[in-house]
Amino acid sequence: MLAENVFDTLTERGFIAQCTDEAEVKKLLGENKVTFYIGFDPTADSLHAGHFIALMAMAHMQRAGHRPICLVGGGTGTIGDPSGRSDLRKVMTDEVIEHNCECFKKQMARFIDFSDGKALMVNNGDWLRKLGYIDILREVGAHFTVNRMLAAECYKQRWEKGLTFLEFNYMVMQAYDFYKLNGDYDCVLQMGGDDQWSNIIAGVELTRRKTGRAAYGLTNKLLLKSDGSKMGKTAGGALWLDAEKVSPYDFYQYWRNVDDADVKTCLSLLTFVPMDEVNRLSNLKDAAINEAKKVLAYEVTKLVHGEEAARAAEKSASEIFAGQSSENMPSVEVSDAVGKKLLDVLAAAKIIESKSEGRRLIAQSGLTLNDEKISDVDYILSEKDFPAVIRKGKKKFYRIHND
Repeated sequence: MLAENVFDTLTERGFIAQCTDEAEVKKLLGENKVTFYIGFDPTADSLHAGHFIALMAMAHMQRAGHRPICLVGGGTGTIGDPSGRSDLRKVMTDEVIEHNCECFKKQMARFIDFSDGKALMVNNGDWLRKLGYIDILREVGAHFTVNRMLAAECYKQRWEKGLTFLEFNYMVMQAYDFYKLNGDYDCVLQMGGDDQWSNIIAGVELTRRKTGRAAYGLTNKLLLKSDGSKMGKTAGGALWLDAEKVSPYDFYQYWRNVDDADVKTCLSLLTFVPMDEVNRLSNLKDAAINEAKKVLAYEVTKLVHGEEAARAAEKSASEIFAGQSSENMPSVEVSDAVGKKLLDVLAAAKIIESKSEGRRLIAQSGLTLNDEKISDVDYILSEKDFPAVIRKGKKKFYRIHND
């Protein structure tokens, strides 16, 4: 019997969405150290906020004594998961897939301890790429019915625009992963986001049929706002976990500015703050809720970027809130800015969403360059302006360097 049952922890913190057999899975996790896996397809060169819950669930499982397998999809990534998609994913080259897998590994190490065999990282390309088409048809295909596959939510969503035969094979390949990991590593549990339920069920059933052994599936909730929309979207796109794509300061600010109604969900799912404290913080009202948001922003930034970066972002946010510029403010590199219009450079650097926004800011005296208010919408940048400190509105500061 383990000291704590991580199923209770995941339930209390609001992770669990669906489970193949709740009583059996709870018993399994309370009595034995189990090996489980979560798959991550390398669709980009960085993980993003949508992966955050899966990483945290994996970390909670490991802290309770269980062994994670981080499965990177060097094989499944050649097809692309149709789940939640309205169109075909861009087909990536083998070189891009390999590069993205390596980037994932570095980021996962912030959440998972891979020392002394406490966790494994494997690539499904190691076995999927070796399988022949006839091997797949005979060994795996015979265990799938087309009717059952077509009933899966991930496929039903694609009827109007068309589902390619390429993508139709994705479920089969993911199911094979579970069967392979079960045989090679005694992996008995597959976890993932709730949009993966159909694929996870397919893997559970294939493993049980081919081995006669127990296999289970568990999904976590997706990262959604209280209004049901996806969390982790910014004006510039996804909220990436790579500091080169989203600076630690911008990452901190995203969580600092979440809606009041989302504070408890984020603290519960994305931090290790004890639930007693989560409940206290999330019950704060009006201006006092900002205390909770500061804790949230600091904790998630510390997890993703490290304590030093979190402290710097916190300090910068405090200075900027007080109306001061800061050494830790977001910094942008631009090329050949001298001689260009300021609004063109700000739009290209995504400091303003459009030049029309920039013109409105200037009309309202809301744009300054090196502490000087800009009144000319056609202001041309010169050498003396750099490095440039831009203030947008009252409290948003940016530093621009000219290459």
